[in-house]
Amino acid sequence: MMSFAPAASAAASPVTELGGAPYGAISAEAVELAAGHVGDLLAMAIEYTPAQAALIVYDTRCDLNLALTEAYRRAAPGARLLDFDSTTPEAVLAAFAQLAAGDLVVLIQSGSFRLEAFRIRIELFKRGLKVIEHVHLNRMPGEQGLHYIASLAYDPAYYRGVGHALKACIDQAGGAMVDSGEGAQLVFASPLESAKLNIGDYSGMNNVGGQFPLGEVFTEAQDLEAVNGRVRIFVFGDTAFHVNRPATPITLIVERGRVTGADNSTPEFDNMLAIIRAHEGEVWLRELGFGMNRAFSRERMVNDIGTFERMCGIHLSLGAKHGVYQKPQFKRKEARYHVDVFAVTEAVWLDGRQVYRDGAWQV
Repeated sequence: MMSFAPAASAAASPVTELGGAPYGAISAEAVELAAGHVGDLLAMAIEYTPAQAALIVYDTRCDLNLALTEAYRRAAPGARLLDFDSTTPEAVLAAFAQLAAGDLVVLIQSGSFRLEAFRIRIELFKRGLKVIEHVHLNRMPGEQGLHYIASLAYDPAYYRGVGHALKACIDQAGGAMVDSGEGAQLVFASPLESAKLNIGDYSGMNNVGGQFPLGEVFTEAQDLEAVNGRVRIFVFGDTAFHVNRPATPITLIVERGRVTGADNSTPEFDNMLAIIRAHEGEVWLRELGFGMNRAFSRERMVNDIGTFERMCGIHLSLGAKHGVYQKPQFKRKEARYHVDVFAVTEAVWLDGRQVYRDGAWQV
């Protein structure tokens, strides 16, 4: 049964008592902070106004879901609330159908909502709706929930200023170099693909919104075989899409765009490389990601790899799959893997300009 209720009513709050605290392990103060962050996102990034309808679809399976649902209830008091677990797929689809182009849908998911063949975010974008998607929140318990809340802070001067400046440097660069310390340097001796932005600036874009948190500019080498050298990685995504942090950084050896060796490797990382090679023949290095979210670092981590991908620093992808950039040597149906790995980032150079040092972007 679908239960729409005006969020402004105290009785309509989705928050329930868990362990004596309304948001489980997340304090009321943290929820208030989250409400401020999502309020800024709604106003400055999404450009949502109370004149637009808003639908918040949530579940109550973990503390972070409870906290974020309450935060959105406060930030968008006119929004309707729908508990995904207390209704039917038909009722959820009917709720979407009531919205008009320019309205907002917020999806707050402990895992990832499934509606059979209905690809939620893609279909909502097709209808001209604005979408904010929070996924896999149950992978970030306890203190990690606080890191996630911190990652939702929106500083438009930083994200838009640094983001557009990075894109301008990337698009003009004839090459790049990532220095990950101890003599490990990964050289991109090729111009880079036109960079894509995930910075909360949707001007000129077909869709407004996406998966949050924000904070990434990404590209890859135009000539993948022009990438050579060594790079130290301190985290990689495992087969369950969780962060795997080896005791010692693993040094990848890259030759002509392929990973040909891994010093200080672990059985888990070797297994991941073996899986890629079994299906794709070799392990390509593709994405060059410039993470911008200052809430995440080598010291402040979350388990969900898709969230940690926004970490301030460099991340790369292993495997032939990349949905944005098409390369003639890869057939879409045969490219199966895109595994994120995170570089120890001491410095980043675009041509002769150093754009990253001391843990921050310098543009």
